Amino acid sequence: MNLNNRFDKSADYFRMPHTDAELSILMSERIISWFPEIPREYVILCIGTDRSTGDALGPLAGTFFQETKPKHMQIYGTLRKPVHAINLHEAIDRIKENHRNPFIIAIDACLGRNASIGHIITEKGSLQPGSALNKSLPAIGDISITGVVNISGFMEHSILQNTRLSIVIDMAREISKVLDSVDRSLTYHLSPTVIISKNQKPNKWTV
Repeated sequence: MNLNNRFDKSADYFRMPHTDAELSILMSERIISWFPEIPREYVILCIGTDRSTGDALGPLAGTFFQETKPKHMQIYGTLRKPVHAINLHEAIDRIKENHRNPFIIAIDACLGRNASIGHIITEKGSLQPGSALNKSLPAIGDISITGVVNISGFMEHSILQNTRLSIVIDMAREISKVLDSVDRSLTYHLSPTVIISKNQKPNKWTV
């Protein structure tokens, strides 16, 4: 995916380098601001494969986030059970079967400018997986998180396969921290999952 024309300061768009110490705080706050007012089931869909270094960002992030034992989010796409181009349709069908009107955060690796390598980008809106490799896959997600793992322009498949694993692992860990921060901002009152801001006192429910 070429990101040359996507870097703006829109309220529905946010990016930071993965090395920024405030990444998990600021990005999780932006993501939470995009959550629906009425609670829904929250699903994390991590797209990619462990057979390609650069494309392993999604399943690595899913695995790291799963290790935090999230309470309010269901994860699809880990190193053991990756979601990729071949089984993406099947995974989407499974999500629809298992969740009623889910709110989906989709995660994937992408390619961009040299200066953008290492940046993590979140947007309000769906993700178009496989676009960097000219694959025709369905758009998915209410929110997307992408990590720029390498430079775009030519021989994208080879570039993804030869991406340094260290930066992919570091970026995946930071994405996991963002998701963990979001999950910790969610709490249950009766059955729905709701967001409680730091300055808001929990409502008292009368049954």
